[in-house]
Amino acid sequence: MQKRIAKRYAAERRFKAIGMAAIMLSAGFLAFLLVIMVGNGFRGFTQTELPVEIDFPAVTGGVSPSQFEGANGNANIQSMGLPDIVNSSIELQYGKDGTDLFSTSGWTSVSAMILADPKIVEQKTTVYLPVTSEIDVAYKDSGTPESERIVSKYSDQLSTGFNWNFLSNSDATDPMQVGIWGAFKGSLITMLVTLLLAFPVGVLAALYLEEYAPKNRLTDLIEVSINNLAAVPSIIFGLLGLAVFLNFFGMPRSGALVGGLTLALMTMPVIVISGRNAVKAVPPSIREAALGIGASPLQVVFHHVLPLALPGILTGTIIGMARALGETAPLLMIGMRAFIATPPSGITDPATVLPVQIFLWSDEVDRGFVEKTSAAIIILLLFLLTMNALAIYLRNRFETRW
Repeated sequence: MQKRIAKRYAAERRFKAIGMAAIMLSAGFLAFLLVIMVGNGFRGFTQTELPVEIDFPAVTGGVSPSQFEGANGNANIQSMGLPDIVNSSIELQYGKDGTDLFSTSGWTSVSAMILADPKIVEQKTTVYLPVTSEIDVAYKDSGTPESERIVSKYSDQLSTGFNWNFLSNSDATDPMQVGIWGAFKGSLITMLVTLLLAFPVGVLAALYLEEYAPKNRLTDLIEVSINNLAAVPSIIFGLLGLAVFLNFFGMPRSGALVGGLTLALMTMPVIVISGRNAVKAVPPSIREAALGIGASPLQVVFHHVLPLALPGILTGTIIGMARALGETAPLLMIGMRAFIATPPSGITDPATVLPVQIFLWSDEVDRGFVEKTSAAIIILLLFLLTMNALAIYLRNRFETRW
């Protein structure tokens, strides 16, 4: 008997060791992923800059700061020929080929400065403009011999600043001017459409199947179909959205409305399954007590069962939404891979989402897009972590223990 007890204890110790090793291995892979992503992505939030001195009174002829205030400020900047002013100042300081050192859209930084403080047009000021992608990569890591030569020549003037354009701009052909805001806003609008469609339909379907539907072959067929839909590959829903929403109904291609409808079809089975499990977890005594004091079946469901099942329903919904946020294949099928340089302002405007934007940048040849891809992945991971944290908070906030 002592030998058998010793064997059982040894088996238990081996099982604990194997479990701990599995946890450590998983944590190691996760740490490796985070280190690689953060290490590469952190540089995407910075940009290499060179100082440029601009004598605004001399090059503009003494314009008034009031011209750049109010609603017409941006239009007046466009009419004053600011790109030519910036390029002439660059050539004056760095020579005839000096413009080759800077990003072609660097003048937009000067435009933002003027709109923020119009008084700078009355004085000589030094601005820091982003350099080209090749010089930026060479300064941060290593590049071509030509870019390395330029870095060594201007090493005392080059500096690194926070890349605010990455948070406020949309897609662009220049990696120094790309931003994540357009894709982030597209993801928000698409997720909003998905939530407004999938949540009420999924919850009502779960309540009906669990509380009202008769137990027969038709109900069994519906339950099996819902379980199968939850396991269908996401690209199938993309083909469905392409055939139904675009080809049959003629909805606008690349719009957040079509993307939200497609993702709602994919998310709804998950909400139905989690909703049914949450409703089933409510003790029957709650229903019996409510019926015993005269409540109608409808009042029992919506006044007692649904509030008690809501934490589980919300948790399942947010997990399903997090899965939808990370999907790429169904959105590629409905055309949400277009070059979107302007953030969408509505559900029918052309839009893209974070996973698709990451996919498009990862396919670019320019090395400057590598760190931007990693930075966008960090934004997506933070978005997903926020949604999962919200699910945990809602579960703990509304959970009822019996």
